[in-house]
Amino acid sequence: MTGAVVVDHPLVRHKLTLMREADTSTASFRQLLREISLLLAYEVTRDLPVELVEIDTPLTRMKAPKLAGKKLVFASILRAGNGLVDGMLDLVPSARVAHVGLYRDHETLQPVRYFFKAPADLSERLVIVVDPMLATGNSAVDAVTELKDAGAKDLRFLCLLAAPEGLARFAEAHPDVPVVTASIDERLNEHGYIVPGLGDAGDRLYGTK
Repeated sequence: MTGAVVVDHPLVRHKLTLMREADTSTASFRQLLREISLLLAYEVTRDLPVELVEIDTPLTRMKAPKLAGKKLVFASILRAGNGLVDGMLDLVPSARVAHVGLYRDHETLQPVRYFFKAPADLSERLVIVVDPMLATGNSAVDAVTELKDAGAKDLRFLCLLAAPEGLARFAEAHPDVPVVTASIDERLNEHGYIVPGLGDAGDRLYGTK
């Protein structure tokens, strides 16, 4: 699928299988999502720019690489996106966090906005938008549009699962935003859920259903 990078690491595949299982507990699902988010974050940040700085080791002075530029922004599509952001912050604790409040109307399958809060200087930062599921693509498209309207210019989208329909919709709306995912599943069902999928990520993360 053009524009999508699938993280095909054995640990990612293993943890995703455990998350898919219907009898995985809320606590285990939450922990697995936190763990897998670290591995996905590693991939989506692979090409961050670095600069050489002089440091003192216990033995000598040397030039060594450090991240260059302003801190990253992790933009969570509420509420399930927080499950990914929590783990990603373990890897990049200095990152800023934006929140985009969207929920899907189960009748129309369209996103409904209810909250937006982000750093003021988005135009100067890499923004990584996160949501466990890229299903219909409507919420992802809407969130990225809102972030662009707020000034973001350099964006990436990170998800746990993607459906071909959602990837196509997202690529059509935002061809400039690369997608990183753990799996591209078969399809959407008549209710807009990813098949085989893992159910509603938010409900399984927070034990609300």
